[in-house]
Amino acid sequence: MSAPDVPAMSRRQVLEALSGLLLGMFVSMLSATVVSTALPVIVHDLGGDQAAFTWVVTATLLTTAISTPIWGKLADLLNRKVLIQVALAIFVLATAAAGLAQDASMLIAFRAVQGIGAGGLAALSQIIMADIISPRERGRYMGLFGAVMALATIGGPLLGGVITDAFGWRWNFYVAIPFAIAALIVLQTTLHIARRPRKVRIDVVGAVLLSVAVSLLLVWVTGAGRDYDWWSLQTVLMVGGAILAAVLFVVAELRSAEPLVPLRLFRNRTFTLSVLASIATGIAMFGASVFLSQYMQMARGATPTEAGLMTIPMIGGLLVASIVVGQLISRFGRWKGYLVVGSILLTLGLVLLTTLHYDTNFLLVSLYMFLMGSGVGMTMQNLVLIVQNTADPSEIGVASSGVTFFRSLGGTVGVAVMGAALAARVVDLFAANKTALMEAIASLGSQGADVAAQLQSGTLPAVSTLPHAVRIIVEDVYAQGISHSFLIAVPFAVLSFVAILFLPNIPLTRMTTSERVTAGEADLATVSVPAGMEAATGSIATIDPDATTEGRRDA
Repeated sequence: MSAPDVPAMSRRQVLEALSGLLLGMFVSMLSATVVSTALPVIVHDLGGDQAAFTWVVTATLLTTAISTPIWGKLADLLNRKVLIQVALAIFVLATAAAGLAQDASMLIAFRAVQGIGAGGLAALSQIIMADIISPRERGRYMGLFGAVMALATIGGPLLGGVITDAFGWRWNFYVAIPFAIAALIVLQTTLHIARRPRKVRIDVVGAVLLSVAVSLLLVWVTGAGRDYDWWSLQTVLMVGGAILAAVLFVVAELRSAEPLVPLRLFRNRTFTLSVLASIATGIAMFGASVFLSQYMQMARGATPTEAGLMTIPMIGGLLVASIVVGQLISRFGRWKGYLVVGSILLTLGLVLLTTLHYDTNFLLVSLYMFLMGSGVGMTMQNLVLIVQNTADPSEIGVASSGVTFFRSLGGTVGVAVMGAALAARVVDLFAANKTALMEAIASLGSQGADVAAQLQSGTLPAVSTLPHAVRIIVEDVYAQGISHSFLIAVPFAVLSFVAILFLPNIPLTRMTTSERVTAGEADLATVSVPAGMEAATGSIATIDPDATTEGRRDA
């Protein structure tokens, strides 16, 4: 018996199904972007230093990375509609709780919980899209996703800057709550996807080992060279522990019936190369968004509102590239050339960002940001798209979340390493400029004591409020430190280019995941029924009539 046909959805039905999904994505993006430009002010007010600034970002990225494959596995086992609603609820509740933080540690803890919900939204939005829209047709709807991204990524930093300057940074954590409530209601009423229940088995051991391996690595990178030497007992214990946990994770995945990251996926050349490319994209995307905002405020003395405006070229490049390339891929069915060009633009943009100074012409800075943003826009979502195009329909969730996981993991490690490099570089540069800084402070008279106390406190300085003589030195220190940190991302961008260059150029299918499942079941039925009949006929033909007669006589 063949599987029943799944009727193709009309454009109206697709748009209705996408409405709640788009609203959920808007909430998650707005909650993240509205806080981004306020982070230097938030960390300063909570008494945090550069390490705290890095961990506020890294905590979210770490839990996002670790939870993404778990959500992907759950998506292959449970009701995807319920899962995305749960993820949205976790994300928004944690975001609201972060607004109540009284110190940097509390903020980091709530941001870590926020990342669990973010991992679900990142993974499930891609998986559900594959359920209702084929890879080839997805470009037709990229305009909607582009509009949502534009509103959240451009409007978010601007809104966050205005709220911070006018009402205080805590209100940034509450602004998305009304939209979250609306998203939950719309998802409940408009999203209707087929259920494919399976027995639930979650790889808890794998999740714990992965968490331990990544966490030890990040803690080591954050403290090395500051709290202890790079070559020290702490380094041996943490790096050794991370390696041991990683090895045990691989062993656990090989033995697990339902592994968190099925290692057999790496037999697929498209998946393996997409993972390598996604790591570099994650480092560029997360690292640039974090440290460019800090550059605008710490190296150019911008307010949060001004910093939001100044990063528009990067966001504009990302949006224009993703929308235009999505439409071109949908129309012509070719994707590889766009990804190759995107990886080149990404590498070029990062190389140029390593040349930044506090007084670099802002037109040049805008060009560098636009190039890098365009590279991310051309590669980020399309790497998930081509993996979904070749993945087995029964593993579409874990394959999609696998790419997203490694992108988040790359961003997590990248931000931690870039933050550690920035912190170490800033300390060295302040030491090198100590004489000039002391002279500038001495020239301030009685005001100099307050300025010196702020700089010696270890917290991030409020650069825009510093006197001009001191401000110039501090801006130059942070500009050199941030441009130095971008050097770390360049080799990974080159790796991304090489990986994309060797990706198999497989045409995109016009079938959704649901249609591929149905077609696979129908093919199985078409092949197995005649084969079964032939086997049965062959078995009957081989029965010896004489033997049957003798059997009856014996009876």
